[in-house]
Formats: sequence, C-alpha cells, structure tokens
Amino acid sequence: MTTQNIVFIFVLIISISFFIYNVRRLISYLKLGRAENRIDKPFQRLKRVLVVAFGQTKLLREPLAGLMHFFIFWGFVVLFSAIIESIGEGLYSEFSFAFLGSLHSPLIFLQELFALLVVVSILYAFFRRIVLRPKRFENHSSAEAYFILTMILFIMLSMYGQSATKMLMHQSVSSANIVSANLVPLFSSFGIETLTIFYHIFWWIHVGLVLLFLNYLPYSKHLHVLTSIPNVYFSKLTPKGTLKTINLSDETLTKFGASDVEDFTWKQLLDSYTCTECGRCVAVCPANITGKPLSPRKIFEDMRHRIYEKGAALPKNIRSENSDESQPAQKHVLKNKLVDDYITEDELWACTTCMACMEECPVMIEHVDSIIEMRRYLVLNESRFPKELQVTFQNLERYYTPWAFSSASRADWAEGLDVPVISQTQDAEILFWVGCAGAFDDRAKKVTRAIVKILQKADVKFAILGNEEKCTGDSARRAGNEYLAQMLINDNVTTLNKYNIRKIVTSCPHCLNALKNEYPQFGGNYEVIHHTDFILNLIKNKKIRVSINVSQKITYHDSCYLGRYNDVYDSPREVIENITGEKCLEMKRSKDKGFCCGAGGSRMFMEENIGKRMNLERTEEALALNPDVIGTACPFCLTMLTDGVKDKEAADKVAVKDIAELVAEAIDQ
Repeated sequence: MTTQNIVFIFVLIISISFFIYNVRRLISYLKLGRAENRIDKPFQRLKRVLVVAFGQTKLLREPLAGLMHFFIFWGFVVLFSAIIESIGEGLYSEFSFAFLGSLHSPLIFLQELFALLVVVSILYAFFRRIVLRPKRFENHSSAEAYFILTMILFIMLSMYGQSATKMLMHQSVSSANIVSANLVPLFSSFGIETLTIFYHIFWWIHVGLVLLFLNYLPYSKHLHVLTSIPNVYFSKLTPKGTLKTINLSDETLTKFGASDVEDFTWKQLLDSYTCTECGRCVAVCPANITGKPLSPRKIFEDMRHRIYEKGAALPKNIRSENSDESQPAQKHVLKNKLVDDYITEDELWACTTCMACMEECPVMIEHVDSIIEMRRYLVLNESRFPKELQVTFQNLERYYTPWAFSSASRADWAEGLDVPVISQTQDAEILFWVGCAGAFDDRAKKVTRAIVKILQKADVKFAILGNEEKCTGDSARRAGNEYLAQMLINDNVTTLNKYNIRKIVTSCPHCLNALKNEYPQFGGNYEVIHHTDFILNLIKNKKIRVSINVSQKITYHDSCYLGRYNDVYDSPREVIENITGEKCLEMKRSKDKGFCCGAGGSRMFMEENIGKRMNLERTEEALALNPDVIGTACPFCLTMLTDGVKDKEAADKVAVKDIAELVAEAIDQ
C-alpha cells in the first residue's frame, strides 16, 4: 500500500462520514413533517421513475435545455463506473475494470462519449446563462450554478487527463478512448516520471472534485441530485386534480391546514429539498407573468430555508419524536412561522390552482397541494381571507351556490325546454349536471340550453337534479374552506346515491374534476364525462349531424381543469374540426402549456388588483390570431374571455362561444 493509498483512505473516510452525517441531518429534519403513506403501488412508482427521472420527459418539454440536462444526467449515470474505478485505484493502485475482458473497451467508449456530451452540455449551459439569459433566471443568483457547472466540467476534463497520461505511461493507445487518445500528443514529450506526476494530479483533481461535489450537495440547491429520483418515486398516484381530505370529525385535531413546516407531510418537505430552482414553474405561472407576488419557486425555497432554520433550532430528541415546541433551543427562531414570516397572504391568494407549475416541474413537486394547505390554515384557523370570499362563503352556505340566487330557482333556466327532472323520471341513462354557472349565470345558461338541444336532438335519455343540485364544493375547497366544501360534497353524494346515479355529463370542468376525482373520497363513485367528450361521441356515432362552416376561423382556449387536471385536449379540437372542416387556430400557449384565464382556485370570486389582469393577457394572445370565434369549454373561461374581448373593444369582431353553442348552431344549418 502506497502513501497515496493511505492518504486517500483517510480523505475518503472523512468525506463519506461527513456526507452520512449530513444525510442523517436532512432526514431528521423531514421527521418534522406529518406521516403519509407514499409506498403503495411500487411497480407503478418505478414506472414513473423510469419515465420521468431516467427518461427526463419533463425536462425534454423544453428541447434544447432538456437535452442539455438529459446528457448531464445520463453522463453521471454512465460515468459512475469511471468514478468507482478511480476510487478503486485510490484504495489499491493496481485496481482496474480490465477484468471485464471484452466488455472493458465498450465501457471506456461509453465513458468517453458521455463525458464529451457532458462537456458540450456544460458549455451550452454557460452560453445559455450568460448570453441567452432566460427570463426565469432573472433576479435569481447564478453564482452557485456557475460553481457547480465549473466543478462538473473539471471532473470531466480531469478524467480525460487521467486517461491520456495513463495510456502514455503504459505505451498503449486504445481506439476506445475516442477523446483522450486525441490528447496524447499534448503529453508525449514528457518522461515517465513527469507523466506519473501529471497522472496523479489529474487523479486527485478528479476524485477530489467528486468528493467535494458529494459533500457540497446537502448545502446547495443541487441537493436535487440526491433527492429527485426519490421525490419522483414518492409523487402522488391519485388523479392529478385531487386534494387531500381533512378528517373534520377527528376531535384530536386542533389545527387545520399548514402554518409551519411541521404541519406539512414529510413528502411536502421533501418537495422543498428537491426544488432545483430552475424557474420552470415561474416561467409558466399566470400570476407571476401578470405581475402578482406569487412565485412557486419561492414558496419551496422559503419552505426549505424554514426547515433548515427550525430543524437546527430544535434539539435532536424533539426532532425525532416530532413533539411540540415547549422546549425550544432558540425561541426567537421557533416563534416564527412559514406563513406570514416567510410567505405572505398575497402570494397564497394569487394562485389560480391552474397546475401549470406542476405540469412543468421536472421533479414532480406538488405546488398546488401545499398552497391549498396554507390557505386552509388561513381560512379555518385564522378566518383570514379576501373580503370578497366572505360573500361567496355565505352564499354557498345559504343558497348552495357562489351567487345570491335562491336554490328554488336553480332549474328556472329549463322553463319551456321539456327537461326531465331525475325525481320524476325512471328511464334516464345519464344525469346532466348543470352546475351553478350553468343554472344562474345568464351567459352560461345559453350554453346549458345548447347542450339540452344537442341531447334532445340525439335522443339521449337524460335528466337533471333540478333544485336538488348543489355546488360541488370546488370553489370552497380551492379557497381553503374544507368545512364548507365537505358539507356540500356530502349533501350531493347523498342525493346522487339516493337516485343510484352512475353516469354524469357536465359542461363545467370544475364540476367534472370534483365529481370524477374528489367525490370518490366521500363515497361518490360515478362515471363523469365532460360535454365535449360526450358531444364528440355523438358526432362519431352519427347521433347528430353537423353542417360544415369553413368560413369560421376558430381558436380554442384550454381550460386548466379540463386539460391539465383531466387530460381532455383533443375532443374540443375534433369537434371544431368537424364544424369547420379545418383544425382550429392554435395559440402559442395551448394544450398542456395553456395559459389560465384567471378564474380558477376561487379567483373567479376575488378582485384582481395587482398587476395585469390574467384574462386580458390570454385574450390578447387569442386576438393576435385574428379569429372569428374564441372557443371555450368552461363557464368560468367563457366569462373571463368574454370580459377580455369587451375590454379590448373587439366584441363586434370576435365572438366567445362554448363548444356546445358551436355544435348547436351547426345542427341548425
């Protein structure tokens, strides 16, 4: 054993010990969070890891940047073998993977190829940050990113230096060394002793930087290198549009929602560890884009900082037992809270729950769930919420609708249309869930009548609940009022189950999401279909025939709750294609990259006083295509875009219509 081996063993033991210490520290901080089962369905979870983590599918949504990260990730996967070989040499000077025989040369080839791809990717990353300067990096320090990129670059270059000098020392140049073989001439004039010195320098740089990188991770935003795969594995498998329920009957609960890190689950705390600070969430957040104070990235940066602050202040025995804060080590730190001291009310109420952040996040962080937990705290514990919501909550409690309309008038829209009510018919095949907007909003009632016309034209046996229908609770739930939401949900489930309802069609994506994805949590299991899917099936099965109007130029706005929440993108477009004979005009931000109208997350019932109005941002994007019609498939979107077109003084040129209205018109022609 050489002196170098002894020194390296000493360095390795210290490095690994320090790394283990930090891993244990970070895990102990996670114990601040509440328990949650995320170990079910292991095969489904492994499949997601293969697709999202190893396949890098989320990152590849942005092609060039995605490929850059893809090559860096897979470079480290392949080059892990080179790192192991270098560490083996440090323990025993003659160690080599040459014992692999015929597999050794292909392994070297892959190492050199992927190291080259990593070097090119690193250089592109520098170019991108310094020259291209994506907007999401603005006002966000790049110093740490430059440090990490430089470290990775030198890990790759030192590996090439090792290979080049080693080949000269052994007087054997391999064709498998496709890069380092070209570096041999740089060192060919040196003698064996000098080459040995160079080799050891490159080896120490390579191994030293690897160990430094490993121990730097727990203190940097690049902690995601360690946590991203576990975070993807533990991501939720329930439908995207579901929120966790609160057991309101649990008398031991004295606090609802989350005001500080111990109120979140361990998985939500792991989300904060895993945030890469890449800013993809910020780049697509409609609130942030239009000048609101919300930054999804900042939410999880703040959470991570608070975990570190509180975790370090609590004695180890308190962390591990997750007990109360009656014995804090630093009261001046522990008296703070995540909400208010780190995250403001304006940030939380700016969110439209559009889920664009979650769609883009490469490591499956669940932003909306955590924001709703903090809203729940503000509403259920502090009674702090925008003043407009006071009226909304009162209306929902008194009239079972967000607006002050009597529930007795819920079916007035159907007067003269011969619409059967479920309590008075026995042969209904589907229940048409009208929704609050469809029943009370004058503009949305036109859509409701159009749907009835289509159903009757197709001889579909349907019925409505009439006055027995109540708000699904979506608006209350997204506003954090879980108590009110559950009251409405349980009432509706009781009614639906009383009539043995099995199949529901609705025109409101918010109702669709609640009935389809969240009602099963409360004993309501139904087949729920959006009207665009149902209408498309009627057209395909020739139950209705539409006339083609090629003169209409239609663009389509994707509802967040229909698209990102429930993956319905194609049906509305296919219906439009059947009407116009052509594909619809696509806005730049469409389908799963669609831009929110600004009404989700109960924002429909709140004033938008900060920054630019979101509906105007979206309307401008639609009007830029010079369409005749802006198509929608959501009553909230219909309202927001109609208002946007009026504000832009374009109502005489451009109509805003629901897909059902377009079909109803096409039936008449």
